Amino acid sequence: MEKDPKKLEVLSRIAEFEKTGRFNDDVEIDPPTKQILPNEIDYVNEKLSSKLLTALANFFGKMYFESMIKKGTFIIRSVKGLENVPSTGAIITCNHFNIKDNYAVYRAIKPVLPRGRYLYKVIKEGNYNNFKGIVRLMMRHANTLPLSSNYDTLKKFFSGVETLLARGEKILIYPEQAMWFNYRKPRPLKPGAFKIAAKYSAPIIPAFITMRDTDAIDSDGFPVQEYHIEFFKPITIDKTLPLSAAIKNAVDENYKVWVEAYEKFYGEKLTY
Repeated sequence: MEKDPKKLEVLSRIAEFEKTGRFNDDVEIDPPTKQILPNEIDYVNEKLSSKLLTALANFFGKMYFESMIKKGTFIIRSVKGLENVPSTGAIITCNHFNIKDNYAVYRAIKPVLPRGRYLYKVIKEGNYNNFKGIVRLMMRHANTLPLSSNYDTLKKFFSGVETLLARGEKILIYPEQAMWFNYRKPRPLKPGAFKIAAKYSAPIIPAFITMRDTDAIDSDGFPVQEYHIEFFKPITIDKTLPLSAAIKNAVDENYKVWVEAYEKFYGEKLTY
């Protein structure tokens, strides 16, 4: 089966961006998007309509991804470190290389989530607006927390995050910022997730997904990846330090954990 030319272009940009140190830039060519306005989003599902749409989105999302798992086109081979996921509200940081990553992390932590709880996912503005059909429903309502370039919407985002963490929810943030298709190396982390953790005194749970090629080929012509997901000991923001130093320490600690996980699993030193 021939490889998808668009995916080959993405891989070419990944190689170029890695070489020039543009680790947090998008390699996918996204269409223009529009601002999310405050009245367009209900971050904590206060409205009945939001609750119904969320239930519908999660139902279709589960059907979609579980069918892939059943067919063998989405493989979660192992999960480790669930003892590190607290019962309190927490920020989960994870590397990001596929649209399936959200569901992979949710499915991994589901055994330790209270009944009826889901994983909340921070997404970019374009992902909220640019899709159609069932994917649009999932991006808008499957417990997603879109960022916005609108200041008032962003204030509403932070208020929602505070509420969710206070009631014990888990929020997934990709601190590498951009999704790089099938990229196995940890990339330098942006501080946003750690600033949120500091602001609301939430622990950070580093998660790292490693992969192996399987013999199966996906619809784009690439080997289906089997996932190995591991959760590591919580990182807390040191309140005895100046805020900027405490955040930098947490970022560095998270990155170090990821690098160690990468080197242990793949048996090689991390180089770019």
